[in-house]
Amino acid sequence: MFPELTYRQGASGLAVPILDGTGLRVQTLAVASQQWGLSAEQIAAEYDLSEPQVNAALGFYAVHQQEIDEAIASEVALESAYNV
Repeated sequence: MFPELTYRQGASGLAVPILDGTGLRVQTLAVASQQWGLSAEQIAAEYDLSEPQVNAALGFYAVHQQEIDEAIASEVALESAYNV
């Protein structure tokens, strides 16, 4: 369904969705869109991607939003624990 995406093993040992051939995590692009308010065009420019790549990642995020939001929250909590 999303041929532009693949998985790699993350630091936690869990599979992490990434844009194939880039190493960029879907959650990185989701943060850029959802939290930073960047458009697909802006994200593409910022990360040297094509808009279809960005749209594929954001489409994947839309389908797997809960899972990816949990990964983002877990990472934020871990960073906070180390910044105390």
